[in-house]
Amino acid sequence: MGALRVLMKRSLSTSKPYLTPNHPSLTFATLHQYHNRRNLFLHHSASDFVKLHKLSATDSACYRDCGDLDRPGAKNAIGKEMLRGLTRAFEFINQESNVNVAMICSSVPGVFCAGADLKERRNMSQSEVKVFVNSLRSAFLYLEKVCIPTIAVIEGVALGGGLEMALACDIRICGENALMGLPETGLAIIPGAGGTQRLPRLVGNAIAKEIIYTGREINGKEALSLGVLIAIFSPFPN
Repeated sequence: MGALRVLMKRSLSTSKPYLTPNHPSLTFATLHQYHNRRNLFLHHSASDFVKLHKLSATDSACYRDCGDLDRPGAKNAIGKEMLRGLTRAFEFINQESNVNVAMICSSVPGVFCAGADLKERRNMSQSEVKVFVNSLRSAFLYLEKVCIPTIAVIEGVALGGGLEMALACDIRICGENALMGLPETGLAIIPGAGGTQRLPRLVGNAIAKEIIYTGREINGKEALSLGVLIAIFSPFPN
């Protein structure tokens, strides 16, 4: 928690200069081409479950960091170790001066992030759960304040904390097989890492309440029509 407090304090004073009117805008065409950059190399590992790669565009001097979620045995569920990795990754991205765009992706087929690791949570005490949820909320708030554009690239399911992480990014795009939702009410809890605040800002209070209260899942087409996403992409070629 000490590290997260430091990150939070720093992030609150950080603005996003690319949102100023005179800054060149990002185009979806540029984002869509990132997977074709074959000069991808391992740049930094935040943890065993979160890998950072740097992608350099052949047609510009711009660098992009790609954060890969890589916990296949748990469908990228966020436990304590993965949360530490995410926090380190967000900090690294924010401090790397030659990175202009950061993308959060998944290395696990069919899954972006299944949410919090409920198996791990069953072994936590009530106080430990409180600390974990507060840490998760702080990490996503820091992600929201990162000083470069952040893009969530959603392929497969993004549920609970997984969707909340995507909502903390500036831009969300998804594959044709994407499925999103905040199913916490089915467990007699509510989204605890910012979903109740960020989703209404995108879709309005009434629709956000309906999605949260029912815990239903929405596909990419509905998410696009509601304004959660900016685009749906076709599967990338192997």
